[in-house]
Amino acid sequence: MERIHKFYLNDKYIILDIASGSVHVVDQIIYDLVDDYNELSENEIINKFLEKYSETSIKEALEEIKELKEEGLLFTEDEQLMKPIYNPENVVKAMCLHVAHDCNLRCRYCFASQGDFKGQRLLMDYEVGTKALDFLLKNSGNRRNLEVDFFGGEPLMNFELVKKLVDYGRKEEKKYNKNFRFTITTNGVLLDDETIDYINENMDNVVLSLDGRKCINDHMRPTVNEKGSYDLIVPKFQELVNRRGDKDYFIRGTFTNKNLDFSNDLLDFYNLGFKKTSIEPVVTDEKEEYAIREEHLDTILKEYEKMSKNYIEIRKKDKKFTFFHFMIDLTQGPCIIKRTVGCGAGSEYVAVTPEGDIYPCHQFVGETEFKLGDVNTGIVNNDLRDKFKCSNVFTKEGCSTCWARYYCSGGCHANAYYSNNDFKKPYHVGCEMEKKRIECAISVLANEA
Repeated sequence: MERIHKFYLNDKYIILDIASGSVHVVDQIIYDLVDDYNELSENEIINKFLEKYSETSIKEALEEIKELKEEGLLFTEDEQLMKPIYNPENVVKAMCLHVAHDCNLRCRYCFASQGDFKGQRLLMDYEVGTKALDFLLKNSGNRRNLEVDFFGGEPLMNFELVKKLVDYGRKEEKKYNKNFRFTITTNGVLLDDETIDYINENMDNVVLSLDGRKCINDHMRPTVNEKGSYDLIVPKFQELVNRRGDKDYFIRGTFTNKNLDFSNDLLDFYNLGFKKTSIEPVVTDEKEEYAIREEHLDTILKEYEKMSKNYIEIRKKDKKFTFFHFMIDLTQGPCIIKRTVGCGAGSEYVAVTPEGDIYPCHQFVGETEFKLGDVNTGIVNNDLRDKFKCSNVFTKEGCSTCWARYYCSGGCHANAYYSNNDFKKPYHVGCEMEKKRIECAISVLANEA
């Protein structure tokens, strides 16, 4: 099995030790020699590279590789090829609360079918919302911080309920010695001064949906009357962010095959004054005219590299500018089990619909075969929950031999399901994009070290 992964990007030669997670920024000579270290003798390596490097330099490089190996930082054996014991107590720590299955935009790529999730347009009521929060409180075990994302459709279409549920959560969390961390995801159409003040005071995070340049956003995210939304929402987002201070937020875009030059959308975010950014690839049926397909992959990977170069240059003068996929933790903070299972959908993380049905995550809502239970019964489809718990980098097709397995943790279950009709068979195009994003992220850190 492959034990190292190496790449050259943004003027850095980088070697990643897969099992340990150690990252080495090296000279070109070590980069060249490392592939042959365990396969050839010292003399064979010297003879192979003598035209390019001096014998002394080769011997010094081989000694450095030897030291890294002896220190357990290179060619580390993977001792975790086993079925991880994951969440045995079925603790739930995060919830996507669908307060509105309705929307005032008609985004062409919307996985939620323009807000109704292929069903009726509905708003959650207070009883369902409080039962959902009760379910999270009672099933969170020893977990103190609990994440709740007010989601839709467009949650501001049911904002009075959001405020009531925040009040309810603040009252009930004290009884359980918990702390709710509330987030809201919004398209911004209904933002006004009062709403902005409430969100900034009560939401630990806010996700603001905007796809980048005006021409891109207005084509993919029209209003219900087919007008562009950019000019309507950008000033509101700028006002919210300006008044938010140091609290977290994300401007979150989506790119399709209509804007494969999406590095320009990231620059548009920055020029508008947005410092905390994310741009995600659309995942949809390949038959859709805007879909990302295999034929687009080479262009996309080059675009990520271009984006990383721009990003490095911007951050030389503005360290507050961040792009979600270029932020990477190389300290190996999460335990090995967590690094094999990813987001925890269907186990640690669930979504609740306006009717009170419980699904593994927001992207499975409406797929009735993935219903786990409801807020009255709790989770009753234990077989399905166990399938999600057992879906990890050692059970997903191809993941156990992939160099990126401890960074992507097997990828998105929903993306896998919608591309292959099997959430244990990863979405290939998505995998290739994720691997390039990881390389870019590591190269960014290497340039900032």
